[in-house]
Amino acid sequence: MGFFSWVILGLIAGALGKLLMPGKQGGGWIVTILLGIVGAFVGGWLGTLVGFGSITGVNLASIATAAIGAFIVLFIYGLVSKK
Repeated sequence: MGFFSWVILGLIAGALGKLLMPGKQGGGWIVTILLGIVGAFVGGWLGTLVGFGSITGVNLASIATAAIGAFIVLFIYGLVSKK
């Protein structure tokens, strides 16, 4: 996947991850894109381990996998950052 595809997939996955996560999360568009890209890596890695496959492009399966990864990353970030 090219750089532009990662940015688009990261934006979509980060937005879906924030939408699915209850409560208020901080961060703007840049944080959302970075969260989505990290979530895409996490989701792709976990998907490969479990046998769902990896992220191969901007398609529905990749968006779902990346959004689940973004949700996991956001959940862990919420646990670590609580005061």
